[in-house]
Amino acid sequence: MTSQLILHEGREKSLKRRHPWIFSKAVKEIRNAPQNGADIEILSSDGTYLATGSYSPNSQIRARVWTFDREQSVDHSFFVARISEAAKARELMLKETGMSACRLVDAESDGLPGLIIDRYNSFLVLEVLSAGAEYHLKDIVSALRELYPEYSIYERSDVDVRSKEGLEPRKGVIHGEEPPEELAITENGGMQILVNIPEGHKTGYYLDQRDNRAALAKYCCGKSVLNCFSYTGGFSLYALKGRARSVANVDVSQRALDIAKKNIVLNHLDPGIVKFIREDVFSFLRKEKKLGHTYDVIVLDPPKFAESRSQLEKACRGYKDINMIAASILNPGGYLMTYSCSGHMSPDLFQKVVADALLDAGREGQIVEFLTQASDHPVALPYPEALYLKGLVVRVR
Repeated sequence: MTSQLILHEGREKSLKRRHPWIFSKAVKEIRNAPQNGADIEILSSDGTYLATGSYSPNSQIRARVWTFDREQSVDHSFFVARISEAAKARELMLKETGMSACRLVDAESDGLPGLIIDRYNSFLVLEVLSAGAEYHLKDIVSALRELYPEYSIYERSDVDVRSKEGLEPRKGVIHGEEPPEELAITENGGMQILVNIPEGHKTGYYLDQRDNRAALAKYCCGKSVLNCFSYTGGFSLYALKGRARSVANVDVSQRALDIAKKNIVLNHLDPGIVKFIREDVFSFLRKEKKLGHTYDVIVLDPPKFAESRSQLEKACRGYKDINMIAASILNPGGYLMTYSCSGHMSPDLFQKVVADALLDAGREGQIVEFLTQASDHPVALPYPEALYLKGLVVRVR
């Protein structure tokens, strides 16, 4: 007997607009409940077929849509087709840039809910974030082995969000070789960056900031640059490429700062004008303000402050605090490049928070550039939640 999810009356509107999520409050009834992650037909209250999705009884997102075609099976061939389509959409970008790393599959925006696939040279790195992607993992891996027979496959599903889907964290080799501790990728016209796939942030690196790293260079000629939450120094490489007078990296991880030093040498840039400061960014900025130290350009790329909507108010206070202190130590005419990767923070709200921060700092500012995630992190039109990275370049007076 086919498993079916029946919606309450009037709750089919988002599905008809091709949004891929069904929340628990929209569900009227489950018939022949399947196991966690298995496929289920989604029907309107009058029994009309709407979509086929994966069932997740542990999550507030009770089902995620694979297909709106009742005749389409979710199997090996399905994943070969979807992954091939996602790869083809990135061909032009890769051809033009010559990059060796990119996001190959971006979950719901590529029609593969809860599945992230990043490519680093000849390694494919998977994040399996939904019960449905977990249930179909064998088909996903077999599709990747067919499409990329010479690639190794590594899993980085070691994230807390899996618990919301009733899944345990996991990582390790799925197929092929163990990745090296440091793998040099190439981006943006030849910039080389060392990536640690097994232990690095996310799947190893912040591929979504690639275009924004390059955008920094034009603001840095002859300037003093402070890179906060610097991780392995990606923004600093482009500041140096843009002929910055001095650069300071601030991060709590000594391991990340050590890799940042290697990245500078790897790209034949001048390490003599770079400082590496292991310290909490909030504490460091307050100390700099107290000492009267100032900078011409400050980059703020903090980790996600809001993991859920309930944390948004607290996140706003955090973003306001850090932007206020940064604005107060910028030289007149300096630039603040500031980001939020919290999906629950809307672009309008982030702009308001930054505006309030400058007001409290007694400074005025002008937005000269709006920034977002790189083009291999697309936003499907029916799924605005995919737009998570917000960036502003603010000229501070």
